[in-house]
Formats: sequence, structure tokens, C-alpha cells
Amino acid sequence: MYFRILNDEASGELTYLLADLTSREAVLIDPHGRDLPVLSALLAERDLRLRWVLRTHHHDDSQGREVDLLARLEAPLVQGDTHEAQLGGTVLPFGDELIRIVATPGHTPFCLSFGWRDRLFSGALLAVTACPRQSWPQAPEDLWDSVTQKVFTLPDETLLFAGHERRARAVSTVLEQRRWHPYFSGLTRDEFLAQMAALPEQQILVPTLEK
Repeated sequence: MYFRILNDEASGELTYLLADLTSREAVLIDPHGRDLPVLSALLAERDLRLRWVLRTHHHDDSQGREVDLLARLEAPLVQGDTHEAQLGGTVLPFGDELIRIVATPGHTPFCLSFGWRDRLFSGALLAVTACPRQSWPQAPEDLWDSVTQKVFTLPDETLLFAGHERRARAVSTVLEQRRWHPYFSGLTRDEFLAQMAALPEQQILVPTLEK
């Protein structure tokens, strides 16, 4: 297997490349259109064929442009969207590996997470205020349910990979987040929702990170 993390230092956004080196099939999780040259070079370097392009979420202000750019990768696109709201539980193959889709709404109404082996790629689900395009959850009630009923019920040792790492670590574990997450650990649902309601309005959008 081949696993690579790409980090944009300006925005904190993270992209993940997974590949089965026997079959030469690969998956990209949360790629960005601006990075197409780098992504194409990484695939070519190891003679990989892209099987899936997976996005945990998207935002309307960049959706059309990103879809057009990512289409150049010539692989099926799976993302959290209205018509894909029932994808939870679906399994996507690449080589001898499997990616499990988990419906985890909250940051946006149709967010997805992607499980692979002992890892969950959860986008902005746990990075509650770190998304450069929208640093507050669109559906706080759903976010609470997704984290407490889906993520925190996974085995303690499950590795959690974020979609954004601004002022935070990119990788942690279920045990760590369940015990120490500032917005979920030790809080009731009502206390969490009160914290979300108190987030300042100016956090809604940070457009200066577009390249």
C-alpha cells in the first residue's frame, strides 16, 4: 500500500492519496482543483490509475469550478451532496482494498466521511472552526449526532484524519477526541449547541485563500 498526505500550508487544507500498489489503483480524498499538476505528477510517478475522487464536503461558492477541474482527473467523483445523501454504508473498491462511506452531516447538510482499514477521513467534522470557507457548522444538531453516535462509537484506536489542520493536528484517535475535544468532550448536547450559536458571525467565510 501507498499512503501520502498533501498539506496546503496557507489554508491548512489536507488531501490524501491512497493506492494499492499491486493493482496500481488509487483514491484521492479531498483533492483541490488548484493542485491538479501535483496530483497528476504523484499518480504518474508510481504509474497509478485513479479509481475514485472522494470529497467529504463542498461549498457552493466554489462547487462548479472545482467539479470542472476535478473532472480532468478522469475518475468518478463521490461527494456529499443532495442526491448522494443515501450513500452511507456504501463500499467502494480499489484494487484489493475497500473504502466505506459514512454519512456524517453537520459541517454541511450532506457531509460524508470515508473509512479505510483503521482510519476515518472525516473532513471538517471534528475541525469545527477550521474550515477556511466556512468555519461554523451549517447543521449543528446533525454534527453532534454524527460525532457522538458515529465517530465516537468507533474503536478507541481508530485514526482520525481531518480535512483541515489550522492550529490543530491533522491526525488523532477516537479515544483522544472523545476525551479532549474542546467542543464535544464533557458537554451535553444543549451545551454544544449553545457554543455553536455563540460562534461569531465573521467566521462564516474566509475568501482570501482562493488561488
